[in-house]
Amino acid sequence: MSYQFITSATLPTRHGEFDIHIFENEDGQEHVMLTVGLSVVEQNKDAVDVLTQKQDTLAERPIPLVRIHSECLTGDAFSSLKCDCGPQLNTAMQAIQETGYGAILYLRQEGRGIGLTNKIRAYALQDQGHDTLDANLMLGLPADARVYDMCSPMLAHVGVDAVRLITNNPEKVAYLTAHGIDVVERVPLVVGVNDMNADYLATKRDRMGHLLDKEFNTAIHLNK
Repeated sequence: MSYQFITSATLPTRHGEFDIHIFENEDGQEHVMLTVGLSVVEQNKDAVDVLTQKQDTLAERPIPLVRIHSECLTGDAFSSLKCDCGPQLNTAMQAIQETGYGAILYLRQEGRGIGLTNKIRAYALQDQGHDTLDANLMLGLPADARVYDMCSPMLAHVGVDAVRLITNNPEKVAYLTAHGIDVVERVPLVVGVNDMNADYLATKRDRMGHLLDKEFNTAIHLNK
């Protein structure tokens, strides 16, 4: 699947100012990258000049802090307590501003890739006592349909091939590593834990392989 850069602008937020970059895939789906302290690699230079520019940039600057965040309308916009997505996004934005060098890759794949309507159908099953994974499977949907093909071209747009990745999901680390991006550090992100999402987080840990043990147990203890 191919992706192309469309446009960019500045975006002031309550966390600070980002540059916002829009990308589009071959299906017309839009994806967003927010950056701080990263420069766009000029595309009109020959390969040698681009490689030199990239090497100079990497030599002079620290490894950027990066968060791959899949869209969650209910959590990001409506502050849902069923998940930890909204707190994760805001905490990552704040951390990147404080670091002064990094990016948010905001991927438009709602509900782990099943879409908003199916996500709400899965919510209804969760209301009946089913966990987040079984709810998807009961609807005949995959437990996680997300893809990360857009990450490499988005990072390449700003000359990044090594990251400090903010994630609890080892699949994101594996994807970037397999596509030539060096994950020099995994930065845990356990925020927004509450009574409504404790089981959801436990399912991610116990059935989906998310690395939550120490941090999650501490957060649950503090939340009680």
